[in-house]
Amino acid sequence: MSKQPVSFFWFRRDLRLEDNVGLFQALQSKYPVIPLFIFDDAILDSLPNNDPRVGFIHENLSKINAQLLEQGSSILIKKGKTFEVWEALLKEFDVKEVFFNKDYEPYAIQRDTAICELLEKNNTIAYSFKDQVIFEEKEITKADGLPYTVYTPFKNKWLEKYKTLAPVPEYDCAASFSNFYKSIFIFPTLEQIGFQESTIKVKDHNLKFITNYQEIRDFPALDQTSYLSPHLRFGTVSIRKLVNWAFHKNDVFLSELIWREFFMQILFSFPKVVTQNFKAAYDGIQWRNNEEDFKRWCNGTTGYPMVDAGMRQLNETGYMHNRVRMVVASFLCKHLLIQWQWGEAYFAEKLLDYEMSANVGNWQWAAGTGCDAAPYFRVFNPEIQQKKFDEKGMYVRKWIKEFQLGYGKPMVDHAMARDRAIATYKAGILK
Repeated sequence: MSKQPVSFFWFRRDLRLEDNVGLFQALQSKYPVIPLFIFDDAILDSLPNNDPRVGFIHENLSKINAQLLEQGSSILIKKGKTFEVWEALLKEFDVKEVFFNKDYEPYAIQRDTAICELLEKNNTIAYSFKDQVIFEEKEITKADGLPYTVYTPFKNKWLEKYKTLAPVPEYDCAASFSNFYKSIFIFPTLEQIGFQESTIKVKDHNLKFITNYQEIRDFPALDQTSYLSPHLRFGTVSIRKLVNWAFHKNDVFLSELIWREFFMQILFSFPKVVTQNFKAAYDGIQWRNNEEDFKRWCNGTTGYPMVDAGMRQLNETGYMHNRVRMVVASFLCKHLLIQWQWGEAYFAEKLLDYEMSANVGNWQWAAGTGCDAAPYFRVFNPEIQQKKFDEKGMYVRKWIKEFQLGYGKPMVDHAMARDRAIATYKAGILK
């Protein structure tokens, strides 16, 4: 008995049915579309079984499934090694086409290349689309075609190009929902995937503060941030809708979205930055890499209230305010002389909004080793940062319960650490 020919749409970091480029294109297929998500063992095996990001993915897949059930359809959930999952799917179904949105991280590029080769061997056509950015890969380059490595000219070129398109077209997927494959697949529980609910949750995003974003964004006690970053990371919001909206609302907020694309372009063009300094001249720095100092930083017991409050917020909630991220990153690299890769890995483990390109980019910025980075002799004073951005101590009191009872002695003297950092960088930077 012959199988019904079908198309697949493969969800990855685009967990929504609205304004989804690859999904829109899939629904134009002449074959019914099976929506698919694969819980990839290559990613999951390194995570704790209560990782809140897996719970967030599962929660949003459940929302998608509920919407699909209204159409007499559902999402197919698989777990395993991605290549093996696709091998099995190609045997189970008569797969004519596969649609997906691009991912620009090194592992994703390697994975997708292997899957596309497998599909081609099975006479299945693969289509990939730009969805998580406005401009991808080599769309924003210098006149000579080389990638920008400085943010401001990248931003100027980005804005110049965006203005020729504004607003960027959005995609009405709902008009073609009738082309979903009519079958009800079993939707697994989180426990059946091998995970448990976490007490840490992703917050709903909130854009009501954006009109005066530039006035409030540096003050962590106000708690007036958008909480958008995890939603952008996992694609529960459309970057096109967001940018089209932000373009008319707030230039500073828009510039943060452009920073996101700048770091994505850097990662795509210079994949070595995942583990290596962008500036090879910094490879000679002699880091202290003291494990006990690192533990105190991780646990938020450095004796510097702004640093400790930030790390405790991260450990308890999976979030950290952006201004505070700069302070804690600078402290680790400059005050403690611990190389940025240690901090980057810890953030990757804890942050709900972990995005490789931004995490690596911002850590190298703080360490001075990245493109368009803070100069090595710029060493944030955590006490001055606290006085400027948390003058009344509201933020540090929220996260350091013992703060009102007096607080411990700083683990390292700022003046000494600053002089030591500058001397170490000077001695280590290769001429």
